[in-house]
Amino acid sequence: MDRAKECRDILTQAGINSQSSIDFDVNGEVMSLTLDYIIDTYMQASLESQLVFLRALQKAAESNEMGIEQFFEGMGKLLLMTQLSEKFGG
Repeated sequence: MDRAKECRDILTQAGINSQSSIDFDVNGEVMSLTLDYIIDTYMQASLESQLVFLRALQKAAESNEMGIEQFFEGMGKLLLMTQLSEKFGG
C-alpha cells in the first residue's frame, strides 16, 4: 500500500481532514502548512524515513487525536527549520 495513503487513512480514521492546516510563526510571519503537504514532503524522503514517519504517526494515533496534532506540529516545525536552513545556506 502507498505509505502516503496509509498516513491519510490514519487521519481519516481519527476524524481529521488531511486538508487541515497548521499555522506557524516564523519571525513574525505566519506560515501555514496543510497536513497533506507535510505528508507529501516526508514521503519524498528515503524509504527508511518514510517508514519512520508512518510508524511515528501510527504511535501518535494510538495516543489519541491530540497526539496526532502534536505529531504534525512537530513535523511541520522540523520542515520549516530545514527549509530556512537551506534558504540561508546553513
